[in-house]
Amino acid sequence: MDIERRLELITRPPTEEVITPEELRALLEVEAHPVAYDGFEPSGLAHIPFALLRAIKLRDMLEAGCRFKILLADWHALVNNKMGGDLNKIRRVGEYFIEVWRASGIDLDRVEIVWASDLAAEKDYWALVINVMRNTTLRRLLRCLPIMGRTEGELQEAAQIIYPSMQVADIFTLGAQICQLGLDQRRANILARELAPKLGYWRPVAVHHHMLMGLEGYKGPKGMEDNDRLDIQISSKMSKSLPETSIYVHDDRETIKKKILKAYTPPKQVEGNPLLEYCRYIIFPMRGGLKVERPSKYGGPVEYLEYSELERDYVAGGLHPLDLKNAVADSLDQLLTPIRKWFEENSRARELYEFVKGLEITR
Repeated sequence: MDIERRLELITRPPTEEVITPEELRALLEVEAHPVAYDGFEPSGLAHIPFALLRAIKLRDMLEAGCRFKILLADWHALVNNKMGGDLNKIRRVGEYFIEVWRASGIDLDRVEIVWASDLAAEKDYWALVINVMRNTTLRRLLRCLPIMGRTEGELQEAAQIIYPSMQVADIFTLGAQICQLGLDQRRANILARELAPKLGYWRPVAVHHHMLMGLEGYKGPKGMEDNDRLDIQISSKMSKSLPETSIYVHDDRETIKKKILKAYTPPKQVEGNPLLEYCRYIIFPMRGGLKVERPSKYGGPVEYLEYSELERDYVAGGLHPLDLKNAVADSLDQLLTPIRKWFEENSRARELYEFVKGLEITR
């Protein structure tokens, strides 16, 4: 596969930012199989950004020839006080995550799953964490707290200050040449790039993907990023801890329909419209289009094969918000059916789901 095609796969949506495109090209010119990674705190029931959006980007990275490592950040979840800080519970949630990826169609034979607790068992890892902290400032680490879903004013426990340094250490311990994470993780990746020369490591390429918004649409900025556009996007992301504004992979057709019907869907408006966003980043890439069933008196059935056609028609008033809601609900239900089926039919997956469902989910 030529360089241009590999670049296209890595940089196409939902990728939104590459730091830097020149460095990515240079890396691909010398590495046929660069190491890339993404990390996940085991922190509750899986929603569509986790199971669908991330799967789309992971397949792109694998097709581009990347050796992909998935970090199950159990120690990070402990530091972030997820599952009440119970590492055994966190571990079981991580095992549930693996079943979600399997159900989503990810070929787990093509990725390497690494537990943060295994990294943390090595003294060299903690030496690197300390070295990261020695080479930066307290203020710089506090600025990285949005990677935990928190602002500086929301720092709850002293242990949380070590989190950004752990994430930087993860990158170099895993040998990651590409950090393929969400935009909400960009501050840790930028810190790793800044410190790499001081620490004697390579400067990793940061590939950040779009954050899928919750059903309520855009929220106001919360200080997650200096750039207002990025701040709003990160602050508005779909959260597993907010059931009413999140679509879980286990939601049945009736639940999906009920949630979608309540979603913020302003007529003729694209900005802040979560349903158009789900079409753009999930439904069109995975289903190749959107079918809208409607009575003939309202224009009859219509099928959009390109997202641009859907957006143009919606802005012009040719597609009513209710018709968009019904079509999106149908498409998401069909995409999630195989995942629900896996958890219904596989006894281990079902057991893990029941365990996670019974936990108190904390932010």
